[in-house]
Amino acid sequence: MRKGELAQRKKILSTPVEPIDVTSIGGLGDLLESFQRTSIQARNLGRAFQVWKNMLEDPKRPTIFLGLSGPLIAAGLGKVIRDCVEMGLVDVVVSTGAILYQDLYQSLGFHHYMGSPNADDVVLRDLSIDRIYDTYVDEVQFEELDRLIGKVVEGMPPGGYSSRQLLEYLGQHMPVKDSLLATCARKGVPVFSPALIDSSIGIGLTLHYGKNRGGPRFMLDAVRDNYELVQILVNSPRTGVIYVGGGTPKNWINDGVVMANYHYDRVGEGHHYAVQITTDVPHWGGLSGSTLDEAMSWGKVFRQATRAMAFVEASIGLPLLVGALYDRRKDWKSRRRPVFSWDGDQASRK
Repeated sequence: MRKGELAQRKKILSTPVEPIDVTSIGGLGDLLESFQRTSIQARNLGRAFQVWKNMLEDPKRPTIFLGLSGPLIAAGLGKVIRDCVEMGLVDVVVSTGAILYQDLYQSLGFHHYMGSPNADDVVLRDLSIDRIYDTYVDEVQFEELDRLIGKVVEGMPPGGYSSRQLLEYLGQHMPVKDSLLATCARKGVPVFSPALIDSSIGIGLTLHYGKNRGGPRFMLDAVRDNYELVQILVNSPRTGVIYVGGGTPKNWINDGVVMANYHYDRVGEGHHYAVQITTDVPHWGGLSGSTLDEAMSWGKVFRQATRAMAFVEASIGLPLLVGALYDRRKDWKSRRRPVFSWDGDQASRK
């Protein structure tokens, strides 16, 4: 080899992988930090931990969005997600309607039950039991919750509302205090669900529509969601995103950057921090598995963003990340969460 090649070789082979020593690990913070010196998805998850921690420690107080999709409540992650809000790890929640619905279901004292992916689904149908892979839910109790949502919405004055307004109302008026929606309402954390009608909450709203058809009623204004998202973005000095899964929440939050650019000429101001854990892969061309680097081509992620993407299933990855951040809370506990105040569809940030 030539001298230049030897120098290049030495530089490339300069950082050895360090085996994990479980006998010296004192907590999840130690574990995720040790992951950063390993390989494959452990290293990526370790990087995700560091990027999320960087967001929390940034003196510019970036607004941190949490995008949620997938069967997270069925997987037992309800409290983990609520803890993200309680601890101040996130500032805005964007979720599928199913996650918010199933968290309400569980908060009402209903349960997800351990089942089998090999169950006889015809028998389950006859028994009014719904299956989510290896987990069962009670269809009878689902119907009870659908009707309760429709009844609670009756208390809203007729008019057009964003999903944020509706979800805040449900968080304040549903007969539970420990749901994700109730926690966010108490903490002043906005919650959006841009595909809300594609969920059982949408079924409850359809019951409300049927009862009030032809008269004054609640109406969901999905385009107002977009405008309110832009308000949050343009009132944030910088933003960070945590994507659990992908789907509509990921695409909608990212599209908000494009909308903000159109409205307020913020070209180049994509998300400064980005983390995603997903089991989808990039090579099918779908949004859920598309890389955070790809999002740079759209201007949705800042070209110099600190970012990490781990191909890890959420029921494993999210508890590890949140547990490690809790373990290292002394490093970011002085963070002051941004608070948004609303005057109609206009937002201000403190």
